[in-house]
Amino acid sequence: MSLFGRERAPRRGTPFDWLVVGLGNPGKEYDRSRHNVGAETVQLLAKRSGTPLKAGRERALVAEVTIAEHRCVLAFPTTFMNLSGESVSGLVRRYGITEPSQILVIHDELDLAPGMLKVKVGGGLAGHNGLRSITQHLKTQDYVRIRIGVGKPPSKEHGADHVLSRIPKAERELLDITVERAADAAECAVASGADAAMARFNGL
Repeated sequence: MSLFGRERAPRRGTPFDWLVVGLGNPGKEYDRSRHNVGAETVQLLAKRSGTPLKAGRERALVAEVTIAEHRCVLAFPTTFMNLSGESVSGLVRRYGITEPSQILVIHDELDLAPGMLKVKVGGGLAGHNGLRSITQHLKTQDYVRIRIGVGKPPSKEHGADHVLSRIPKAERELLDITVERAADAAECAVASGADAAMARFNGL
């Protein structure tokens, strides 16, 4: 079943304005790892909204919230990272998302130094398995991303260890600050659009 670019059956009920997805792996062993900073951001957004993430359909933890008068669904896919698109494509259908510009994906980024944050629309996948899966299922790369820098591993062979292993205390404290900024950037994107979020956060 195709999503963007082709006809789809209309959704019953009022569509949502935004789908905000935080990427990560399920399971306590992955909590606080570099790979889960996107999931942490969505958890923080849910906390700010006073609506906890709960298990829902489409293999995701979800919270239906309002941000700046926009109806938003916050989601953390409970698939593993490389299957994120299975969950996201189901959420797109369930919540009546009709344009890639209504999807915001928050994820870790090896090409940015720890603590850096960038908002962008579309672009490449930078070897990120979660983005690759989402792009394959949605058949577009034109969704909004918030990239949270986690730095490069010593070599490509150490990539998995780098993103999944425990983080040194000083770097973890830096990432905690960046997760807060990522939540701010997400709220800005929902309220005022991706361009406004890029102008406000990409120069920091």
